[in-house]
Amino acid sequence: MAGHSKWANIQHRKGRQDEKRGKVWTRVIREITVAARQGGGDLGMNPRLRLAVEKAKAANMPADTVKKNIDKATGNLEGVSYEEIRYEGYGIGGAAVIVDCMTDNRVRTVAEVRHAFSKYGGNLGTEGSVAFQFKHCGQFIFAPGTSEDKVMEVALEAGAEDVLSDDDGAVEVLCAPPDFEAVKNALEKAGFKPEVAEVTMRAENSIELAGEDALRMQKLLDVIEDLDDVQDVFHNAQISA
Repeated sequence: MAGHSKWANIQHRKGRQDEKRGKVWTRVIREITVAARQGGGDLGMNPRLRLAVEKAKAANMPADTVKKNIDKATGNLEGVSYEEIRYEGYGIGGAAVIVDCMTDNRVRTVAEVRHAFSKYGGNLGTEGSVAFQFKHCGQFIFAPGTSEDKVMEVALEAGAEDVLSDDDGAVEVLCAPPDFEAVKNALEKAGFKPEVAEVTMRAENSIELAGEDALRMQKLLDVIEDLDDVQDVFHNAQISA
């Protein structure tokens, strides 16, 4: 089954993330905190916490820092209490945008998100205004040149829902969130290393933006992503350079 071309957007996003390494630790710590508070500090019993700890390792966070934040979240040390909030809105050309935040001050966060949308050409919407255009799923993306047939054989056997071949040759695997770890482990055991492996909100359809609209949309996304309380930003814009 064919999918949209995502490779250029993925490479751009990875580049942006590399530029923001200082913020990565902050976001991972918040994710660890919320995951541990909700599901407990036992990695064996808490899939969300396991995924957060994997992100911490990938960001070269010291094990002591990880443990300290798990202890804070589970009440063994005093720490800040974060809540999760999702905002939905529209970007340039009506592109759908979801902004996931973790904050200790809801009033501050909504003011900052609303200001970013309005100042850079978007509109903050109401709850449910764009979420129906996205699917909550596990997503793995492999570089162009990866064997779709071999990935499909392993992924479907492990419980994946679909394998897509994108327009630029990248291979995409989708699964239900509870099956993420099983599919990930099976793919890695078979020697397949994904460029992207995450539980995400995947846009069902995309909006093509080019020229000035593409630049404006990228600016809006960059500003939102730079906000301190923002954890993730999902959108359905296909931004052409």
